[in-house]
Amino acid sequence: MQTIITDNSESNNVEGEHILVSLTYIGKYIGKNSEKNNGVELTRILEQWRRNNEKSEITSALVINDHYLIQNIEGSRPVINEVLGTLINEYSYFLPHVIDVEEIEVRKWDGFLIKYLTSSAQDEEYTLKSLSAGADFNPYLMKKNQIISFMEAIFEDRDSQGDEVSYF
Repeated sequence: MQTIITDNSESNNVEGEHILVSLTYIGKYIGKNSEKNNGVELTRILEQWRRNNEKSEITSALVINDHYLIQNIEGSRPVINEVLGTLINEYSYFLPHVIDVEEIEVRKWDGFLIKYLTSSAQDEEYTLKSLSAGADFNPYLMKKNQIISFMEAIFEDRDSQGDEVSYF
């Protein structure tokens, strides 16, 4: 008599659910009514993203100002692919551009982190460290390594200094 042993863990991971992926993208917010935007539309979108991320077990870090954003999301390969499709199909007014995709062993972020850039001296300092073109935050002028360093500097420095970062 022959015994067949099946490994359920492999059969349950046929889509790569066991592989963690990190996706970094930039976007320019053109909004549905960009001239009349008072932040309410963007706030609703971010709250929806936070809820969806939590349900899908995605962790992320988002840096945003009035016009641009950089986001790094982490999760299983199929979920990250689904999020990318949603960004392109449903949030086209963000004009997303993928900067980096890589498989990772451990997550870098804890939850849904947001940093809204202001014109404060500290925020300008972060931008100046990463950009040679001045203190204006425009990720389209940044190379991949500058974007990654910029994200790490903002969130790692804030955590170590005890400064406020929005954790949703």
